[in-house]
Amino acid sequence: MWFLSIGLSCFGAVLGQIFYFRPQPVLVSQPFLQALEEIIPGPGKNAQFKTSDTRFWRFMNPGNFNIKEHVAITIMASTASSSALAISIFATQDLYYNVRPNAAVGIFSLIGSQLIGYSAAGIMRSFLVYPTFAVYPQLMPMAQLFDALHRGKEAVMQKKRLKFFWSIFVAIFVWEWFPEYIAPTLTGISIFCLANQKSAWFTRIFGGAAGNEGLGAFSICLDWAYVGSGAGSIGALFTPLSTQLSLYAGSAVCMIAFCACYAMNTWKAQNFPFLSQLLYFENGTEYDQLSILNPDFTLNEEKLAVQGLPWYAASQLLFKVSRTMYIGAAIMHFFLWNFKTILNIVLDFRIGKCNDPHYQKMKVYKDISNWWYLAIFVGTTAMAMATIYTSGSGLPWWGLFAALAFAWMFIPIIGTLYATVGYAPNIEILVQMLGGALIPGKPVANMYFTLYGYNPVVQSLSLLRDLKLGQYTKLPPRVTFCVQTIGTIIGALLNFVIMKTVLNSQREILLGVQGTNVWSGQQVQSYNSAAIAWGALAKPLYATGTRYGFVPYMLIAGLGFPIPFWLLHRKYPKFGFNYVFTPILVAELGVFSAGINSSLFAMFLLTIYSQYYLRKYHATWFRKYNFLLSAALDGGTAVMVFVYTFAVGGGSGKVVPFPTWALNPNGNPDYCKRLT
Repeated sequence: MWFLSIGLSCFGAVLGQIFYFRPQPVLVSQPFLQALEEIIPGPGKNAQFKTSDTRFWRFMNPGNFNIKEHVAITIMASTASSSALAISIFATQDLYYNVRPNAAVGIFSLIGSQLIGYSAAGIMRSFLVYPTFAVYPQLMPMAQLFDALHRGKEAVMQKKRLKFFWSIFVAIFVWEWFPEYIAPTLTGISIFCLANQKSAWFTRIFGGAAGNEGLGAFSICLDWAYVGSGAGSIGALFTPLSTQLSLYAGSAVCMIAFCACYAMNTWKAQNFPFLSQLLYFENGTEYDQLSILNPDFTLNEEKLAVQGLPWYAASQLLFKVSRTMYIGAAIMHFFLWNFKTILNIVLDFRIGKCNDPHYQKMKVYKDISNWWYLAIFVGTTAMAMATIYTSGSGLPWWGLFAALAFAWMFIPIIGTLYATVGYAPNIEILVQMLGGALIPGKPVANMYFTLYGYNPVVQSLSLLRDLKLGQYTKLPPRVTFCVQTIGTIIGALLNFVIMKTVLNSQREILLGVQGTNVWSGQQVQSYNSAAIAWGALAKPLYATGTRYGFVPYMLIAGLGFPIPFWLLHRKYPKFGFNYVFTPILVAELGVFSAGINSSLFAMFLLTIYSQYYLRKYHATWFRKYNFLLSAALDGGTAVMVFVYTFAVGGGSGKVVPFPTWALNPNGNPDYCKRLT
């Protein structure tokens, strides 16, 4: 377990950091990290080895490779594989402020910020892990793969499922070389752009195979790196149909809103790129953020008066509107639909009542004391306190505690939605807004406030999900806690190293608007723009009566959005209004603001085929193979992207481009007119 856990944690951390700099955010798939059953020979498998070899392998693997070892390996590796939020700060400081924090400050900031959320998750596990209602639908592919790999291997059906998994795994690994490298046109085949290659509007509406190109309407995407879940919580093959239909409804409105705003020149939209995460002067040139800051990176009012306030591309502004609204929608949705359930669960647990069969079986293990989690909180808070001052962040001590209090307040709300419908609303913009109000004029301080107000929520959800996986597979909770903590530390160390490598080798591409099909700085650009807007310019840019003064009020609008559906459900309980998941519907109103957007139509078709047709008319096949298929596709794709990145994609410092041909043209891969 230890050998594979540490090895795969290193692999996952490198891969996860590479994915952070992709044109579309992709995470390392947990099911992929499961798919290594017989790497280390064990007893009964090593007759071919010499006696000395046998002693070594018996030391490495003294017993049969069992499901609990496998779960522990997967949890440690998947924990290490996510790019830490602190990387966004360091990358932003490097690219836009020419500041490079030393390795000690960077690594301790990473470790502290990644572990600090585990304390809240541990305290709240009694109602976000133990009860039956906390199902975590995104764990279904993993649970089924564990079942296929370990339970009843000699059975004919299990052998068929294993053969199915590895066949798909190898097939997708081979196939992904075409859309990712040999034939990028397969990332987004647009019939409309092929018919008209000179229309800018065709690019905006139907283009989407390149970063920040267009909305990808009706594009056929054959690249699983974008059609798949990206290892996130939303996946066409496993997320409940009602949740996904809400997503697609919001996406359709997003397309209409983006096009309408650009066509009517709302907020001077036509002065700027159709899709962009940067800040601009009114004339469309990129905003020089350092020209309005003092040497200590605080706002200089006199310089601001000379330069003027920055502008957003209309699509980016609508993204911020939607993400502000859906925080309010998530809060109201929680209180309308889930609050009574959670309250009853908490009251029942306090009197020792929890009837979940998985939880009852877990009672044979020693649980983790809440004191463990409190000790983690004290230690990581001390680490955070030290690094915010040694890094020169400008965040005061009381700002750190305000951010942490805010995170703790939101974990039960976001955690409930994540546990039930597989969707976790992103509260990053709300935290940035709060940081701008509490600590105005300091963009770097705003980034650190966001780190400690938002990242603990993300990390809490990660621990809660893994504790539930441990409950499903009967992994002792102390083991779960241990491997996740170690995986987090390994991931933080390697995240920092890989970030430095990519920034040094791909700097100019990361600073560009559109990037390439392999590398993009859109996540860093978006994070930097938000830090300037909320950190330095919150009052002049977002105060009531100013240009973007309506954005904070979208939080109130979001609070009211779920109410009509709740009232309609009470009046017409058979009409299905309870299946409208309002937070995700609102969130997707800005979903196309960045990245490669050609995958949505293919995702929609796959969702209908899998979650409706197969589930309804081929239920047996769906139950046996559907989640296994998702795991195999994610796994083969992740391995291919890793190999490709270091072999020819520039991860080792040298890019080896594939020769230009019909399916690898100059310009946009889908033949749409190049706009930037």
